[in-house]
Amino acid sequence: MSFTSFNFEPSLQDGLDAMGFDRPTPIQEMAIPVILEGRDLIACAQTGTGKTAAFVLPILNKISKSGSSTLNTLILAPTRELAIQIDQQIQGFSYFLGVSSVPIYGGGDGVVWEQQKKALETGAEIVVATPGRLIALLAGGKMDLSSLEHLILDEADRMMDMGFSDDILKIVNYLPQNRQTVLFSATMPPKIRQFSMKILRNPEEISIAIGKTAEGVTQSMYSVYDGQKEELVRHILSQKAYEAVIIFASTKDKVKALYKVLRKQFDIEAFHSDLEQVEREKIMSDFKNKAVKILIGTDIISRGIDVVGIELVINFDTPSDPEDYVHRVGRTARADKEGEAITFVNPKDQHKFVRIEKLIGMQVTQNPLPEGFEAGPVYLGEKAKASDFVTSPSAGNKSKNKKKKKKPGHKPSGEKQAQVQESRPRGESQKKHSTPKPEASKTEPTASAEPEKPSKFGQRKNVIES
Repeated sequence: MSFTSFNFEPSLQDGLDAMGFDRPTPIQEMAIPVILEGRDLIACAQTGTGKTAAFVLPILNKISKSGSSTLNTLILAPTRELAIQIDQQIQGFSYFLGVSSVPIYGGGDGVVWEQQKKALETGAEIVVATPGRLIALLAGGKMDLSSLEHLILDEADRMMDMGFSDDILKIVNYLPQNRQTVLFSATMPPKIRQFSMKILRNPEEISIAIGKTAEGVTQSMYSVYDGQKEELVRHILSQKAYEAVIIFASTKDKVKALYKVLRKQFDIEAFHSDLEQVEREKIMSDFKNKAVKILIGTDIISRGIDVVGIELVINFDTPSDPEDYVHRVGRTARADKEGEAITFVNPKDQHKFVRIEKLIGMQVTQNPLPEGFEAGPVYLGEKAKASDFVTSPSAGNKSKNKKKKKKPGHKPSGEKQAQVQESRPRGESQKKHSTPKPEASKTEPTASAEPEKPSKFGQRKNVIES
């Protein structure tokens, strides 16, 4: 199937041809006809599947066909980064259409706020907004949504996790009842279905399997202690002159600490919510333009950026949610390109990685630690439990299990030492090396110094509030 099969308006098709869009992705192939017919839709699709174009293209076609010059479509997104990204894609697709859009988001200075208000006053057919800032505009009487025909909710699950459900319902009260509503979500838990029933009418449903990672991604893991992670990152980044790398850490404090450790040796920037909006936009622009080669951040960038050509994704910490792993890995191997994803798995996160392997339906290759590294922990696979802690004193870890008192004359058993040197049953054997691990700098904070806090289901941390 090609895009010509949708019979788009000539100007829209010209834009697709100019951008090199030939064949639609599965989610585009399934969603575009439903949206063109004007039916409400619930679509489940992960990042990297082309979902933005799946709702933007039919909306642009309908606006172009109707000749509308008033506010026609509202797109809600969880973060300012995603709102900006969607707006940029709209500008690209509508190059020959004359359709305008404006992103509305919080966190900027007074200049940004004035620019947003002026754009609304001059008129735009499409508004892409974060819920918090849009509520402020509506409460101040700065927007008239009476002419709205389409409401799009992108990454609805993320907005639910960020606590935007009440804000969205408030926004819906400002909208005409006779409208088309489309909801896109990377996951479809019961709370999303229950919420969708409040704002959609007899929706069609489409689902693209969440557990599948792109075929072009080479996935592997290292079984390591926390004290080995920083040196392993250095080793990996030193093996090749990478043009685009993303490193994911579990908290913004780890992001800051690892950035301080790596910045002396590599061209790297840290992306976190403590930065001003102008700083974040500059960092993202530099990364897209390859002026910055390595970006380190939390899961806020696992869904909020669309950069083609990312060669490597490193999970410095194992994601707590298996679906977050899919989103992180989805940053690479986009647009049919190839990429690599490497995950560091410490003893207490082994049970998390087992859940990841079950979700993606494959066993990820275990890499042996490089020469010069002390042996890492045994990867227990299916036997791993949340309470299992395999530790190594030389790796700077302390066991959380209570130690039994030793009887006089008792000699330590060699069983644990032997376990450490065992190979993972399905992977390549690891060798024990006597070379000592370099000590971490006393003047710089270590990225692995902060204890990890297990997240509860349905809660996400380190998100940027609008």
